[in-house]
Amino acid sequence: MKKLIVGNWKNNLSLKDSLVLAKNYAKVFRASSGAVVACPSTWALVSVKKILGVSVKLGAQDVGHQERGAHTGDIDAKSLAEIGCTYVIIGHSERRAQGESSAQINLKLKAILKEPKLTPIICIGESWSLYQAKKSKTFVTTQIKQTLAGLNLGTRQIIIAYEPIWAIGTGKAMVASEAQIMHAFIKTEAKKVLGAKTRLMVLYGGSVNGSNSQTYLKKTDIDGLLVGGASLKIQEFKKIANIR
Repeated sequence: MKKLIVGNWKNNLSLKDSLVLAKNYAKVFRASSGAVVACPSTWALVSVKKILGVSVKLGAQDVGHQERGAHTGDIDAKSLAEIGCTYVIIGHSERRAQGESSAQINLKLKAILKEPKLTPIICIGESWSLYQAKKSKTFVTTQIKQTLAGLNLGTRQIIIAYEPIWAIGTGKAMVASEAQIMHAFIKTEAKKVLGAKTRLMVLYGGSVNGSNSQTYLKKTDIDGLLVGGASLKIQEFKKIANIR
């Protein structure tokens, strides 16, 4: 299975800068065969898609859980699919910190799964205090059970992104061997909920850079990376994706 590299641009760039970065992605990853995903701000999705072409997949950073209607400020899953998105990030810790619950994320996940062209990337991860207290596994197990409850996936694939909150944007990345243990654990727990034959990938995220990325990608149960700040720097992101 090919490792997946997802760049989460968050809300860091202007439209002009988003288009410049998209052009660099299209140039550098033109032979990536879909292993790279760019996730720009919602308002830049259409413009970025026109530039990326087919080599780099397009992802959204969030979605509303309801269908089209009087939902000011939301964008629905059907619209994301029509724009050309193939991936959608949900449950990022930055949104959870604003009060988004696992129950709300579950609704978003179910909305995404109504669209055959969309694959969800579900973020989970524990705080520094929970990590220090050795409660990481207990916490992420609860997140998994609540977020994945009531799903009927069939042959659909889902992606979980394990991002320990204490590692996001801090420069304090989790040791790769420890991340491997957590990824294997997450796969086991997720398949208890979804079934042993579930098509599941688990990505690592949290202070990933060009120097440490390959230590994660060499691990058996780490299926790729969700990259934040380093995805904004094309040369750094090129190293992360191991493009020569």
